[in-house]
Order: sequence, then structure tokens, then C-alpha cells
Amino acid sequence: METKPKNLKKVITTLLGYCRKERWSLAAAILLAIASAILLIIGPSKIQEITDYIFAGLSSSIDLAAITQVGVILLIIFLISAICDFIQHYMMATIAQKISWRMRRDIDQKINRLPLKYFSKNSYGDVMSRITNDVDSVGQGLSDNVAETVAAATQVLGCLVMMIITDLPLASVTIVTTVFGLFIMLKILKRSQKYFAARQKSLGALNGYIEETYSGHGVIRVLHAEETSHTKFVKFNQAVRTADFKSQFLSGLMHPVMHFTGNLGYVAVCVVGAILVINGHITFGVVTAFLIYVRLFSQPLSQIAQAIAVLQSVAAATERVFEFLGEEELSNDSDKLASLDKVSGQVEFKNIEFAYPDNPKAEVIHNFSAIVKPGQKVAIVGPTGAGKTTLVNLLMRFFEASGGEIFIDDIKITDLKRSAVHSLFGMVLQDTWLFEGTVRENLKFNSPDISDEKMVKVCKACGIDDFIRNLPKGYDTVLSDRTTLSAGEKQLFTIARVMIQNHPMIILDEATSNVDTRTELKINKAMDELMANRTSFVIAHRLSTIKNADLILVLKDGDIIEQGTHAQLLKKGGFYADIYQSQF
Repeated sequence: METKPKNLKKVITTLLGYCRKERWSLAAAILLAIASAILLIIGPSKIQEITDYIFAGLSSSIDLAAITQVGVILLIIFLISAICDFIQHYMMATIAQKISWRMRRDIDQKINRLPLKYFSKNSYGDVMSRITNDVDSVGQGLSDNVAETVAAATQVLGCLVMMIITDLPLASVTIVTTVFGLFIMLKILKRSQKYFAARQKSLGALNGYIEETYSGHGVIRVLHAEETSHTKFVKFNQAVRTADFKSQFLSGLMHPVMHFTGNLGYVAVCVVGAILVINGHITFGVVTAFLIYVRLFSQPLSQIAQAIAVLQSVAAATERVFEFLGEEELSNDSDKLASLDKVSGQVEFKNIEFAYPDNPKAEVIHNFSAIVKPGQKVAIVGPTGAGKTTLVNLLMRFFEASGGEIFIDDIKITDLKRSAVHSLFGMVLQDTWLFEGTVRENLKFNSPDISDEKMVKVCKACGIDDFIRNLPKGYDTVLSDRTTLSAGEKQLFTIARVMIQNHPMIILDEATSNVDTRTELKINKAMDELMANRTSFVIAHRLSTIKNADLILVLKDGDIIEQGTHAQLLKKGGFYADIYQSQF
């Protein structure tokens, strides 16, 4: 699995722009890293002095006082260098954590601004991979490599200058061997970048598949599809392994190449330096200092090679994070000033037309009109693909109608903020959602100020109060994967949660499809009591659940082909009557 090489410079520039809030701290950390490197470079010149003092004293007496003085200065230099290095590491770790925190926060906020079409095209696992793996890669790369890379570059340049000042012939030998290593390293770098990008992309695909597999684990076992699931997993896993191996193998080559180059330069300096000392061109102290300079020169080159490999991974991860943050958002509705202080619940659909953005020519709903009076229970029925759920999504402004208008109490919903529209509806989906927490926390989700008395009243109406009190700790029982709840019990919890929030209008999308007949009757009775004087929309395939609806809208191919009460539609003997008879 390969992807085209990305513009590394552009990605790094974007990341640095994102770090502008920490620019002063980042600059301070980099300056400390540079100071540490410069102080380290001064060391060999002092060692040269000590060596020359010792070499000169071999023929007379060694000047211990001078050596001690230089040694103390050298100790102070190395100590200050170590302190600067410690502080910059601490600062970079702090900066990296702040940036990682901000990235996760921005992704979390971005999720709520994305249209539903994004999640219909991308797996939840891939989004999770961006929040976890990619953000972690960015944070780790910033913490471990940015300041150190600058320090390493400073050390290389400083050593180069000091070597040229100390002795030009020996400096020339070191430069020639280093250029050879850099040439090979750049070739490897150019080739390896695409594999780092491929690794992050394939890892996201693998996480997406794992998330889907575990969420549907029961279905896989029932259908005996374990082998098929495993085969697909192996395919995704192999793609990650291949990309990871190639990226790590190629980036891993840079370190031994630079290590070999450093050793080659070390040997060359020893040979050439020995010849120059014998011929009297330089002192023994110069050779000693130069050998240290070669080490100080080649070591950061290896660090830079390793840092570049990490930065490639950071670039690939950064690109995925900013790709997500740059996704098209829902249109800004901050200028919508209309409001509904007291909601009666009248809803009007007027000449609604809609087609999904990815297939604009295939209209799902066309020229749909209906009026729902306040407090009515409206059932929406029809075959799969008729547009039932799409109609509700338009009402909630999860999608925008291609044509026509929807009114709530004579106000266009497009004149209201989306958050205002969402606050009008309580919605119960076919898929239940409970998080790990107490029963009370699940029931009062997003409504912490609701009294326990009201919560208990709703639970009694839904028929789950006795069940909850029989749990080990009642309403304080922690719900988790280890808590055994049937699909029907979970659905009752989600229904009770919506009822507690007390929205003026209710939407039930196949809310009773996962419960047995007895539980269904209990839920319907509770719904009739709790939805009194509330406008409610019920999407149902089981027509027995909507016999008492005030209005039934029968959809087919995006049109209302029949509407009326249950008795009226049966008497008519049309499409609705045919569906009803087929179910019994």
C-alpha cells in the first residue's frame, strides 16, 4: 500500500502555524537547546589546551595550576550545558502536551460541526485513529525531536566552524566523508516519506475495521463469519505491516549510514592528523580536539537522520489531523435570530424536495407537503427507502432540503439556529446508546438538574423502576460491558432518558423494534401518557404500534400516497391496508 509523497515543508509549516500560541515558549526552548549545543562545542578547545599543557610538560614540568583552572572552566561549561538541555526538554514536553490537548479539543469540537454525510463516508474507527494515534505521533515527535534537531544542527554548524578555524586540512577530510553520508541519507529520505504516509492511512483503515468488527461481534458469530472476518483483518493488518516495515527499514538505514560515515571520518582524521603532527604542522592537542570534534560532528548527524525519520511520521500524522480539521463544515448559522419562546408544536412540510449530496440526481423526497397539528401523534410508514428517516433528518436539520420549506409554529426552521431546532426534539433511535456510568448518570445525561423524583416518576411510567431497584445498587449501579441488559431493557433506558429531558416534540425512529410484544405494549402505554399534548413523530414498520396515531403518513418513493387514521386507511383498502394485512 503506497501513497504519493506529500509536501513535507508545507505540512511542517502548517504545524508550526498551529503552534503559534506556544511560539514564545517554543522559541525559548530552541534557544536553550542552541545554547546547550554551543557550550558543548566550546569543550574540545579547552581539552586542546589541557592536552597541550600536558604535552609541553613532558619535557619539563606539568603546569597543574593552569590545567586545574581550565578543568574548572570546562566543568562549569558542561554543567551549564546540561542545565539548559534539561530545561528545554521539560519545556518541549509541556508544549507537546498542550498542543496534543488542543488538537484533541479541536477534533472533538469539529465532530459536532461536521455534516452527517462525512460519517456516512468515513468509519468511526478512522476518526478515532486520528484522535489517538495521529495526535500521539504529533505530540511525541514535537516533544522528542524539534528542539533536539535544532540543537543538533547548531552543533554540526558550530563544529564545522571550529574545525575550519582549528585546522583546514583536517576539516576538509571530515567534510568530504560527511557529504558522502548526507547524499545517501537524502536519497533514503526521498524514498521513505510515502511509506510513512501509507502507514498512518493503513492504520486508520485497520482501526476502522476493528471498531466495526467488535461492534458487530455477535452478528459475526451468529453467521459463522469468523473466518471471513479474520481474512479481512489479516488483509488490513498486512497492509499496516508492509507500510510500517518499509518505512522503518528505510529510515533505519539512515542511522548506520551516518554511523559508518562518522567512523570513516574518525579514521581519516587519525591518519592525516598523525602525518601532520610528525611533520610539525600541528600540535598533538589539535589532533585530540579534532577527534572530539569529529565525534561531536558525526553524532548530531545521526540524530538529525533519526529525527528526520520521526518527522516524516509526524508529517503524515499531522496531515491526517489537519485533513480532518479542514473538512467542510455545516454552514454558519450564528446570524439566525429567530426564536421560539413557547412551542405549540405545529409542523408544516411545504413542497419539500431532497437528494443526498453524493447523488444529487436521485431524489429521495420530491414535492412532499403535510401539516401536523399541535399535540398530534404522527406515524410515518412505508417500505424501506421510501424516505421516512430522511424526512426526520430534514426536520432536525441534519440535512438541508434541496427545495421547499419546513415550518415550526409558522417559523421557518432555516431561520432558527440548528441548536435551537435540536433543543425542540427528543429523539429515540433504533440503536441504543448507554455509556459506562451509573443508571442515574445515564438517565440524567445532559440534564443533571432534573430532580430524582421526576426521574423515578418517568421510570415508573416506562415500567423500569422495579427493574432498576432490583439491580445491586439500584440507581447507583454502574452500567458497563459487564452489566447484562437485554436489547429491550436498553431501549427502555433510552426512552426514559428522552422523557426526562421533557422536550416539546418527540421523534421515535423504530424505537420499539428491539423489544418483545409484552414490553412493546408497556412502552406504548407509557408513551401515550408521556406524549400527551406533545407533537410526536413515530417511524414504524410494525403497524400494530401506531394504531392510535392521530395521523398516518404513508410514504412510497418520496411521495405521500395516503394519509389518514388507521381506521380510515384500512377502510380505503389501499397500500397501507395491504401492508397491514401482510403483517398479520
